[in-house]
Amino acid sequence: MLINNSAFKDSIREKGYKLTHQRKAILEKIIENKGKHLTTEEVFETVKINFPEIGLATVYRTLQLFVEIGIVSTLNLDDGIVRYELKDINDEHQHHHLVCTKCGSLYEVEMDLLEDLEKNISEKYNFTIVNHSLKFYGICNKCKNDS
Repeated sequence: MLINNSAFKDSIREKGYKLTHQRKAILEKIIENKGKHLTTEEVFETVKINFPEIGLATVYRTLQLFVEIGIVSTLNLDDGIVRYELKDINDEHQHHHLVCTKCGSLYEVEMDLLEDLEKNISEKYNFTIVNHSLKFYGICNKCKNDS
């Protein structure tokens, strides 16, 4: 687990929020689905199994809070759907993604090969880079083999 309960509680309290059962349940579902890129609706569907009284708006607001605190990051694939994933607190940058344009599958690229490019851009433009995001679009191996 990347985040322990005390770190989560501290992050929530620092922002002036309370740790509720619903927030705990949402975080647990995100941790259980580490490596997946869940939509608000997908998080809602998994959480409401144990918390049938939870509303979609509560899940949405909680995910936004987690993004603000830095526990969760968002992924936008330019399709109008925001996806959420647990942030690796030890990772300075977001990882990169491969997106299959045929089936929509999403794969994580764990290596960061942009360090030299980042350094060159920072020096040339006197610009402090704090993060970057990169997505590769193409056809996954499964779709290539199905053709």
